[in-house]
Amino acid sequence: MRASRLLSILLTLQARGHVTAQELAEDCEVSLRTIYRDIDALSSAGIPVYSERGSEGGYRLLDGYKTRLNGLSAMEADALFLAGLPGPAADLGLGAVMNGAKTKLLTALPDSLRDSAAQMQNRFHLDIPAWFAESEQPDFLPEIADAIWNQRQIDIRYRSWTGEKQRRLSPLGIVLKSGAWYLIASSESEPRTFRISRVLEFKATDETFERPEGFNLANHWHASTRRLDEELHPRRARLRLSPWGRRMFEALMSPYICAKTTFADDADAEGWIEAEIPTGSVRQACADLLRFGGDVEVLEPADLRAAMAETARQLGRFYLTSKEERSGSSASEHQPADDQDRFTGQNPDDDFLTCGKKG
Repeated sequence: MRASRLLSILLTLQARGHVTAQELAEDCEVSLRTIYRDIDALSSAGIPVYSERGSEGGYRLLDGYKTRLNGLSAMEADALFLAGLPGPAADLGLGAVMNGAKTKLLTALPDSLRDSAAQMQNRFHLDIPAWFAESEQPDFLPEIADAIWNQRQIDIRYRSWTGEKQRRLSPLGIVLKSGAWYLIASSESEPRTFRISRVLEFKATDETFERPEGFNLANHWHASTRRLDEELHPRRARLRLSPWGRRMFEALMSPYICAKTTFADDADAEGWIEAEIPTGSVRQACADLLRFGGDVEVLEPADLRAAMAETARQLGRFYLTSKEERSGSSASEHQPADDQDRFTGQNPDDDFLTCGKKG
């Protein structure tokens, strides 16, 4: 532990040039007394570190005592710092390792590249969770990552939509998508996907396994998610959307539906526009489209149109009065003006979400 801290102090001195004892203590999460002893240990080991007294005092290394990372262009150095994702790395139990690697890289860069690489981290930010969602913090994530790295089989108790099951798995990889962590693992069949937040119990075994020859995590994930989307949306539906419904389509429908939707070239005299979308079961499609209230009309298929009508009748028994039944007004007419932008931000011109194509 102390050897790691001494190396961290040395690299910090190389990277910053001048550091106070208080800053080192905060970075290493130790006391000032410990830092003083560590500085003495570095000096005893022949490291040319010296102290400066006064209000701006601290510690420095003699000029020239540093390693260099030659051969990198400015853009390559910037890209290396963009590759570090501190949030996910910390979730996987690699936060300290990530910080250490960044410190070493920053230390080794030539002076001409160091400032640019450091500034890159303050100009780009990756926000993992989807809109209106929080990032998951599943149990056992670091332990599962360790089992993957060491190729050890794991025993888990897993809660799926069919119930709880005990499984022994060979973990192949972890994927972070929209703030949710997924485990790709094989048992006796092809690799399958497990949501890590649904792992109720976990134990790493002493048994190792061989990874499938030619297995590529990124390719597997892309193929499996595409296949899942296609299996969940085997049908098509034709709709009419009001101007408000068309505007909110981007915020209310899934990215897959957005990508596969086609809109008519022109709206009708009242501003309503036809669209054709992929759908799954009648029940799921009905639930998705009810988000639009009275600003969508299903034209076909007939079973989905009938399901929407029956659901509307059921809702009417709860909410409609005789006066409202006679009015026949659409949901958008009752929508407060300031509420119509609640999914798109304060500025309606901000293009946060776009989807669909004409044709």
